[in-house]
Amino acid sequence: MTHANDSLMPVLFVPHGGGPLPLLNDTNHHELRAFLSSVAVNIPTPKAIVLITAHWEEAQVTLSSHPHPGMLFDYYGFPPEAYQLSYPASGEPALAEKIASLLTANGIAVKLDDQRAFDHGTFVPLTLMYPEANIPVVQMSLVQHLDPNAHIAIGEALASLREQGVLIVGSGMSFHNMRAFFSSDPKVLPRSQAFDDWLTQVLTVEQSDAKSQLMHWQSAPEARFSHPREEHLLPLHVCFGAGQFHSSQAKHQFSGVLFNTAISGYLWQ
Repeated sequence: MTHANDSLMPVLFVPHGGGPLPLLNDTNHHELRAFLSSVAVNIPTPKAIVLITAHWEEAQVTLSSHPHPGMLFDYYGFPPEAYQLSYPASGEPALAEKIASLLTANGIAVKLDDQRAFDHGTFVPLTLMYPEANIPVVQMSLVQHLDPNAHIAIGEALASLREQGVLIVGSGMSFHNMRAFFSSDPKVLPRSQAFDDWLTQVLTVEQSDAKSQLMHWQSAPEARFSHPREEHLLPLHVCFGAGQFHSSQAKHQFSGVLFNTAISGYLWQ
């Protein structure tokens, strides 16, 4: 890895897979695991990571501020080893306060949570990306109203962190329909691919209305089939907001198939 000096940190959106399965060598997750294990190689070493997780929703943006967050095993029905995982990265309360100031200055309500532990939206991808757990992490919630425009605005407020050696990571899924994941219907893959193609086109082909299209993502092909509820998509909106100022378009960093559905990851440089 190279080291961050005055270089602009990228912004990364990653699919984090199903529960702890990427860490349990599940055969369905081999593609995703390989991507997460290699994606950091071409990213400057960050001073800190801000991770927006699909698995935390609050009435207002909330930031983890414990100096040594614990583990939150927010899943059930997995083998015992899934509840013995550890990701001992430190928190960074000072960075959480700085982020809170940025959001407040942009008229965005925010609070700190000094008890919140790392949920699997955070520790699963980071265990594969940064297994040494030697980079401080601040975890960020979504806002319960799930408004796409508001989440883009949150990202816009975070953009200056890129100049300070902070890696912004959105952790969700580009496709998230639990019923479809476990369906044998042959139409699932092409339907998921239709939404994936739209999303990739919006993010990676320069166009002046990309923000408007993301704000109105529900009009996309197979939008509600791909996201019956949009909490796994909105970390991408935050990433877009943070990435668009310096990177007019994203790179399609990962394209794979998970449980017979198309999934993607994106990088703004």
